[in-house]
Amino acid sequence: TYKYIDICSNSGLPNLSTCCALHRDLALANPTKMRSRLVALLASSQSHLVSGFISPALKGRVTISSSSSTSLKSSSMKELAEKVLANPKFPPEWPFSPADFERTDESDDSIFYDQPRLVYHIDDYAVRALTQYYSHHLKDGDDVLDICSSWVSHYPEEFKGGNVVGLGMNEYELSQNKQLSSYVVKDLNRDPIFPFQDESFDKVTCVVSVDYLNQPLEIFREISRVLRPGGECIISMSNRCFPTKAFRIWLQTNDLEHIFIVGSFF
Repeated sequence: TYKYIDICSNSGLPNLSTCCALHRDLALANPTKMRSRLVALLASSQSHLVSGFISPALKGRVTISSSSSTSLKSSSMKELAEKVLANPKFPPEWPFSPADFERTDESDDSIFYDQPRLVYHIDDYAVRALTQYYSHHLKDGDDVLDICSSWVSHYPEEFKGGNVVGLGMNEYELSQNKQLSSYVVKDLNRDPIFPFQDESFDKVTCVVSVDYLNQPLEIFREISRVLRPGGECIISMSNRCFPTKAFRIWLQTNDLEHIFIVGSFF
């Protein structure tokens, strides 16, 4: 089951982001084990949505909604997001091919991420919305794994986590993240196995990086493995990206379809 939660809406102003949170009760190997939260950061002024929900890259493989012919011009982003979640008919089998996760730049990711980037990759409005969202869903004492981590995790300043671990690509960026208890440098596209024991964390977070993970099925299985019973995974996503490193199907689909695609990874 899905629930749409509107946590920030600035769609009436230019160049601001609209932020929404999507909650899913997850049924993986253990239906009672894990809940996931998808946080979609949709920039209203830079949206590349097309009329309807289905892009050619997904046609014939998935069904997003019975209202797929709805025009984006006649509905607000909130209404459209709700329609994506109204009847998400996830296919019983993995619908993606290896080609869907190919990238324009297949060179070693360690080269691309070698240079530290101590900048925000989403705008200030989206940062505040995400931090506010975390303030309601991160509890003091939570053990948290932040995958694709960097110099900032956007957790509230007052959050007092237990074991807060960052798993990312750039050691200097990770060393500058003051909210981490420790960190691990690892390329999940080379080896998607997390170096942690089963049921080690209460929360797993991933900020605007899911579109760079070219083995999502394996990685999301790992998320399930390291979460404790009742744990949560919070995925945030944006329509901004490094296009040469984002996987192919992400670039071929629109913001609403991104919600569906990430949901199907679970």
